[in-house]
Amino acid sequence: MKVLLAITLLLVSMASHSEECVILLHGLARTASSMSDIEERLTDEGYKVVNVDYPSRDGTIEELAELAVSEGLAHCNSAESSSIHFVTHSMGGILVRQYLSQNTIEKLGRTVMLGPPNQGSEVVDKLGEMPGFEFINGPAGMQLGTGTHDVPQSLGPANFEVGIIAGTRSINLILSVLIPDTDDGKVSLESAHLENETDFIEMPVTHPFMMHDEEVIDNVVHFLKNGVFMDSQV
Repeated sequence: MKVLLAITLLLVSMASHSEECVILLHGLARTASSMSDIEERLTDEGYKVVNVDYPSRDGTIEELAELAVSEGLAHCNSAESSSIHFVTHSMGGILVRQYLSQNTIEKLGRTVMLGPPNQGSEVVDKLGEMPGFEFINGPAGMQLGTGTHDVPQSLGPANFEVGIIAGTRSINLILSVLIPDTDDGKVSLESAHLENETDFIEMPVTHPFMMHDEEVIDNVVHFLKNGVFMDSQV
């Protein structure tokens, strides 16, 4: 009888937690496989996970936001999720901001952004006019500059619960020369910040690989559950 009761309680607990859905959005010129470690961990934690694979170089930020976020929401809503969270890498965070600037998500939970160019990218400012840049990065990549008319700067402050993890190490020394102050090889610490952010931490990780770092993933899980990072000073 005790064993049966324990199994019943476990199933009830798992069912309750599985009602929470997490949409994963990869960055520019990446695929859903780049978020596979986070997907596996969140699945183990009991979340329903939707790892969206969208064609990041084949449309504008506006088009990609509607495509990718809508796909994720469709899967979460079909599961009748009690809340919908986001975990994003790089440009994926801009897609969430773009979508929320035009739409309301009724069951919106928490968002964790990894290395987001929330204030735009100095790399785009300096290399955007070079031959081949748009071919490599697509229309969306061309919209990621730091100017007031570029998409990141035009979206305004956060009106949702968001935690940001910014990297402080680089393996791309050429690009780092173009970026002021501390950066992760693609995005500066300053650019990662977003007005009205809920929490922000720096970690010794690089832009291309932060999604695979165990301590980063630990902090992702902690924020989704608690609304703060593990070593938060908030």
